[in-house]
Amino acid sequence: MEKSILRILLGALLAAYLVTALLLLGLAFGLYRLQLDESQISLGVSAVYIAACLIGGIVAGKRARSRRFLWGLACGSVYFLILLGLTYAFQNGFHSDAREIALSFLMCAGAGTLGGMIS
Repeated sequence: MEKSILRILLGALLAAYLVTALLLLGLAFGLYRLQLDESQISLGVSAVYIAACLIGGIVAGKRARSRRFLWGLACGSVYFLILLGLTYAFQNGFHSDAREIALSFLMCAGAGTLGGMIS
């Protein structure tokens, strides 16, 4: 029996956000111990987005068993939308330009799609 859409996405997003928490913790440790500069932190955050959405896409694809790349795309897109909403809420608006936001979406959606395809 096919699992519900909500259960598949919630499971994949849970995995993605757990990976995010672990990788951001590692990045914070690197910032503290290695005294990384802003460009290295920015690159690290982008890598965290990609890794988390890739894992989320893999989990979604494995749970769905059909149209895996679409499930990965959905996971990456929802991950981005949640991230965008939290950024807006905690920063009282957007402090990035449209190009940065679009690039973040493409990274999340692309990594999620790739994860779904390799699952």
